[in-house]
Amino acid sequence: MTTYLQTLRLFNRNVHLYMLTAALIGFTIDGGIYAVLFNLYLLRLGYGPEFVGLINAAGLLTFALCSLPAGLLGRYWGSRRMMIAGLSLMFTGYSLLPLTEFSPAGWQAGGLVITYIMEYLGLAMYFVNASPFLMSVTQPEERSHVFSLQVALLALAAFAGSLIGGLLPGVFATFLGVSLDQPGPYRYPLLLAAILLLPAILAAQLTQETDLPPAPERAVKADLNAMNVLPFSLIALLSLVRLFQVAGVGGTATFFNVYLDAGLQIPTAQIGLTAAMARLMAVPAALLTPLLAKRWGNHQLVIWASLGTALSILPLALIPRWSAAGLGFMGVVALSSVRYATFLVYSMELVSPRWRGTISGAGEMAAGFSFAAIALGGGYIIAAWGYAALFLMAAGLTLIGGLLFWVYFVKPRRRLEGHF
Repeated sequence: MTTYLQTLRLFNRNVHLYMLTAALIGFTIDGGIYAVLFNLYLLRLGYGPEFVGLINAAGLLTFALCSLPAGLLGRYWGSRRMMIAGLSLMFTGYSLLPLTEFSPAGWQAGGLVITYIMEYLGLAMYFVNASPFLMSVTQPEERSHVFSLQVALLALAAFAGSLIGGLLPGVFATFLGVSLDQPGPYRYPLLLAAILLLPAILAAQLTQETDLPPAPERAVKADLNAMNVLPFSLIALLSLVRLFQVAGVGGTATFFNVYLDAGLQIPTAQIGLTAAMARLMAVPAALLTPLLAKRWGNHQLVIWASLGTALSILPLALIPRWSAAGLGFMGVVALSSVRYATFLVYSMELVSPRWRGTISGAGEMAAGFSFAAIALGGGYIIAAWGYAALFLMAAGLTLIGGLLFWVYFVKPRRRLEGHF
């Protein structure tokens, strides 16, 4: 623990500003206010699970298609500049989306989709370049702690955002004099979340490009990439693993609040509280990740976290009760925070700095395609066979991702690092 705290004190100004930006994103959009209220807002506008799945898929497909180009652009334009541009685009999209409610007749659905696509284009530009930026401003001994702290801050901020997001519609309903069945009480919290992105943009602008001296232990990796040949096979394998691994998170994150609202008739405030508790559980899980990784290694931790995520989804599928769904969702969020941090560090350290933007873009592209497929197909699966079928499918795909990672990266007979 002493070593842990000493490592945290090594963080520089760039890391501190980045963490502030990450916290604001978690509070507002990545698990916070928007995550709790957006789908409920769509339901209050009169749309069903099919459209909820469609619009989420449109955004996630945009994220997938733009992730690899965002990584390549970050390589030439700079990851910091791409992050700032992405945050600015996110602010624009998130600000405009609730206003499309007032579009002329027949234009509302299209306006919702277009602004949501704008949001996810900005998200791709930001998230793809965030990891290479963090790698560039930290030393190897800090990275496991930095990425884990980032996940913990995102989770803690998302906890606060989820909790407040669940309460805000009731406050605005009272102020506006309308019921919670109307879209108004959900519209204004979404606008508030967009406004809170402005300090995140400012914090990102205050960061600086930093060229840290190369670490001696990275010399071997640099030699392996000295010919500047794209490690295509490695990137393809990591992307395939990510495609399957995140399916469980995609299925639960997209439809959890819809399931509680439309499937179990749970009040909005209670949905927000449940989501908030899940995010809170991810904080200690993320903070413990560096200690667990030091004991068992990042590769082993990825396997166990993937298995635990799949098992956590089963209560949502098999027990149609709020308590079971809440506990299952808490397990998914907590274990996903462990897997996300360890997988990022593991994959980034497999290649030289030259290819980090590319590998980040490819990984986010794979995750985006996975989320998009789950979101698009999930709405129709729910309509045809119910929520249980969707959650069981998501758990199975996550298990496949863990198995693929074990086969190609953990099994002793395969030592891929020696091939790239």
